Amino acid sequence: MSKLSGKKLIETIKNKGKSLEAEMSFFDHLEVLRWHLIRSAIAVAVFMVVAFSFYDFIFDTIIMGPKDANFWTYRMMCKIADWVNAPDFCVTEVPGTIINTQMAGQFILQINSSLIIAVMMGVPYLLYEVWLFVKPALNDLERKSASGFVFYASLLFALGVLFGYFIVVPLAMNFLANYSISTDISNTITIDNYLSFVATLTLGCGIVFELPMIIYILSKLGIMTPQFMRKSRQYAVVVILLIAAIITPTPDIITMLTVSFPMFLLYELSIIVASRVHRKRMKTDLDFYKGEKQEE
Repeated sequence: MSKLSGKKLIETIKNKGKSLEAEMSFFDHLEVLRWHLIRSAIAVAVFMVVAFSFYDFIFDTIIMGPKDANFWTYRMMCKIADWVNAPDFCVTEVPGTIINTQMAGQFILQINSSLIIAVMMGVPYLLYEVWLFVKPALNDLERKSASGFVFYASLLFALGVLFGYFIVVPLAMNFLANYSISTDISNTITIDNYLSFVATLTLGCGIVFELPMIIYILSKLGIMTPQFMRKSRQYAVVVILLIAAIITPTPDIITMLTVSFPMFLLYELSIIVASRVHRKRMKTDLDFYKGEKQEE
């Protein structure tokens, strides 16, 4: 009876040691994650100070750019209008008055917009911190295949932000600013609403443009296959149109199709990415089985 109790005691101690080891490992991961978050927060804070220091340029040129009739997109629209002889397509004025309705509204605007700019500027570094956190859990082959994650994810995000800022925001703003149901109603927009409008569309497009990277990761995990994506293309069209309708707060079909078109291209690009990942996986599995047969 004492021998049995002794064995149980030893097994209990061993199991307790394993659980303590697992707990320490879990807390070690939390500690590593904490330092990644701290470094990311410091990077955002640094970019925020930079944005705050150059705020005159950021506000006048970047934030208020789509409200100015001399904005690059409107000038290109006027050139296209001259080429196709469609004067209505040219934008010469973006009506509406922007006001502040709070005592601390302009100060809060500077803080919020500096933070938004800082996050957008810091995306490459934030992705780099994500990569550093995930990297130890990957094997050599996975690290090699995912070595360009930060570069390609940052590139896609930058392209999405540029597309949102130069295409989606001006088109949506021009439509909404000129939309009127009565001459008795004048458009007077609060500055926080204006900032939210520009930031939401710009960041939304940046996130949507990450679709190929998301598909790449899902394909690596074996969750997404090119065959499934090809079969689901008709459903993807509906989903893309719904996303475009949510991103663009305008009911006009031109703006929605303008947003949808690059998303269709991104979906097709994602199929190509998934196909390449699938072919590499099939080749790796084939080489593995051939190696096993040769050993036999």
